[in-house]
Amino acid sequence: MTHHFSMEHFSLNGKIALITGASYGIGFSIATALAKAGSTIVFNDINQELVDKGLAAYNELGITAHGYVCDVTDEDGIQELVQQIKDEVGIIDILVNNAGIIKRTPMLEMNPADFRQVIDIDLTAPFIVSKAVIPGMIEKGHGKIINICSMMSELGRETVAAYAAAKGGLKMLTKNIASEFGSANIQCNGIGPGYIATPQTAPLRELQEDGTRHPFDQFIISKTPASRWGNPDDLSAPAVFLASDASNFVNGHILYVDGGILAYIGKQPE
Repeated sequence: MTHHFSMEHFSLNGKIALITGASYGIGFSIATALAKAGSTIVFNDINQELVDKGLAAYNELGITAHGYVCDVTDEDGIQELVQQIKDEVGIIDILVNNAGIIKRTPMLEMNPADFRQVIDIDLTAPFIVSKAVIPGMIEKGHGKIINICSMMSELGRETVAAYAAAKGGLKMLTKNIASEFGSANIQCNGIGPGYIATPQTAPLRELQEDGTRHPFDQFIISKTPASRWGNPDDLSAPAVFLASDASNFVNGHILYVDGGILAYIGKQPE
């Protein structure tokens, strides 16, 4: 039986997508793209204030989202959340493990409690949430899990020991979920954003008083063949691809959306 390509392969009509921590930022952008492709959006965040902020932001774009308060590191809470979503919205087809934190602390100054917290949220939580949704995906006969990885899944940098350890681990968790559940027609892939222009990174892009670029801004531009920061929209179509039937034979892969940083050794100093 031959399947001919059609744009329908990219459609998410009738699909239910859970995006963790998607009240704002990259998670919000990805959720918005999945909604525009036809999926019903469900998201959680750590407190009611953030959930309300997210609901208002989706509403403003004409998206009816379902928001829940839940801590991604709490297995019992996540199991209850997934059951509640099943009862109120339906069985989850697409999971985006987006919730994450970064603590920028030199390694010798970082205490193990902070290290563990980063690992817990950025690596253990994707395991907990994936574990909660996979049985429903097996029951449905299909599923898509997208883990938000990082440049730090491949590269190190000063002050991000915990984050890099977590994101490197998340890359391998991605490959392992693909290995274990590929036969159940579940595809688990990652997206590795490069340096994305968000409100959180805005201070790093402000011009200095003498009108020159911020040193970190100069550094990123010099490392990026595209010679610019990414914007959240750059992640939209790759996310839709990995959430859709267009990627049904793509499994255990990390798609780096980085303007070419990982391909490039960097400019020679002048």
